[in-house]
Amino acid sequence: MRSFGERSRRWPGVLALALVLPLAGCATDSDRPDAAPPSSGSSATSGSTGGGTGTATAAPGTREQLRVDGDVRQYLLHRPSSTPAPSAADGPRPLVVAFHGRGADAAELRAKTRLEKAATARGMLVAFPEGLGHGWGAGTRATRQRPDPELDVRFTEALVEHLVRTERADPERVYVAGFSNGGSMALRVAAERPRLLAGAASVSGQLPTGDAAVEPTGPVPVMVVYGADDPVRPLAGLPSPPPDPEEPILATRSARDTAAAFAAAGGAGEPVTREEEGYDRTVWRLGTGAPGGGRRPDGTVRLLVVEDAGHTWPGSTVPPPEGFGPVSRALDATDTILDFFADPGPGR
Repeated sequence: MRSFGERSRRWPGVLALALVLPLAGCATDSDRPDAAPPSSGSSATSGSTGGGTGTATAAPGTREQLRVDGDVRQYLLHRPSSTPAPSAADGPRPLVVAFHGRGADAAELRAKTRLEKAATARGMLVAFPEGLGHGWGAGTRATRQRPDPELDVRFTEALVEHLVRTERADPERVYVAGFSNGGSMALRVAAERPRLLAGAASVSGQLPTGDAAVEPTGPVPVMVVYGADDPVRPLAGLPSPPPDPEEPILATRSARDTAAAFAAAGGAGEPVTREEEGYDRTVWRLGTGAPGGGRRPDGTVRLLVVEDAGHTWPGSTVPPPEGFGPVSRALDATDTILDFFADPGPGR
């Protein structure tokens, strides 16, 4: 298996390819909320290019609305049972908020990950929010399309608060996950709101850097899953991204530097790397002396670098767009992430 350093040095070659590939899935760029009238049913079929084929059929669920900062924001909600709302006898339920990639939508991510099925088996609520303009403000720089770079962070906070109040989501077991631009959004929430979360995971997403930099501010368990051969957003990061007239592509750190930044914010020691079948696993153990570290004193930060994987969701059965690279079968990213949320400790 190639070393991390060998893979990292390969990025200038794949960057040349990335410049001519579709970048739809990879850009990283209050008022108290009032619930808007929800509508039941399934979402429309996705027509995105953010990592799926755009032909997946949505599974049963409900499309909900929430008014935040004067905007009506939408999300798909999946409950772990067939009941329309929790009863008083139900206990609090874990919540996963899952962010789609740029150019995609909630239904596309649901089809790609099958997250709602795996989460239902674990008794978890899943919310798939819809990004404005099919994307997320994962960086701190204001842009023409996103003059308020804090908007999506506030939306996430409001959504969590709303679901804690209306769906009995457990405020001590709130998690975020995402793919590509959505993965970077999940990392931003973890970096800037660590006390909101019990864990975060990103697939093919990195922390923005440069004038849009996001810096972790406290300890939180984080998993970064990354394809060793990602041709769209290289493993070693994208320090000089190409221009994008629709919404600027943000510069990012490498996948390893992203994980290491969370480890440092959590007072972690030196990492340990092991070769697994089909991927390398690097683990930092969070320090219990870091501010807020008592919430998850057994937590870790993990980086999984997956062999023979591109800008894709490992284990997915949905074919990726042309040019995004292969889908690894070495692990199922969905189960791996949910297992990590349940037990972010130093074991597997």
